[in-house]
Amino acid sequence: MAYCPAMDANGTWLVVGLGNPGPRYAGNRHNVGAMVVDELVTRHGAGSKLRSHKARAAVGEVRVGTLPGGAPGPRAVLAVPSCYMNESGGPVKALAKFYSVEPERIVVVHDELDIPAGAIRLKIGGGEGGHNGLRSISSALGTKDYLRVRVGIGRPPGRMDPADFVLRDFSVTERKELPFLLSDAADATEQLLSDGLLATQQRWHSPA
Repeated sequence: MAYCPAMDANGTWLVVGLGNPGPRYAGNRHNVGAMVVDELVTRHGAGSKLRSHKARAAVGEVRVGTLPGGAPGPRAVLAVPSCYMNESGGPVKALAKFYSVEPERIVVVHDELDIPAGAIRLKIGGGEGGHNGLRSISSALGTKDYLRVRVGIGRPPGRMDPADFVLRDFSVTERKELPFLLSDAADATEQLLSDGLLATQQRWHSPA
């Protein structure tokens, strides 16, 4: 499915941050998608926190940015599934149905091993790269043609199992840079909603 960057500004977006529930996983690299949504919640004042939804997710509704002439920007539903990563598809499908959001207006924010730590990349469709959250969402939606904001966490050191790496907290050094990474990923997500995929890729995929 082709993606049109000049979509109806009045349409609703669904922005989903992936992670695992509970304090045990809160600081894990695998939870960086949920952390980005928390950053967006803070920026846009979706209450003090997301609220529980029957779709097994925590949800808040915001307007992102401002349109030419000063009108409020696009409406976005911010969500974090309240189930484990490999069950993310059910909540995403239910929320898409509840808010009448088509797959091309679903944005999934997630950790990415195959991108250098600190880098942000965006795409629509394609493979899941072994990511259980993405695999679950693709299966539930019946398509891979949804948008992804891919937050680079880098590869594990030495012979560490990638599954162990993503389920560990960010290191002390990484935590110093984490606020900047979350801010960048939130910026990229906001630009994606307002400017479209191509313009956002041109900014975030360009060499520094």
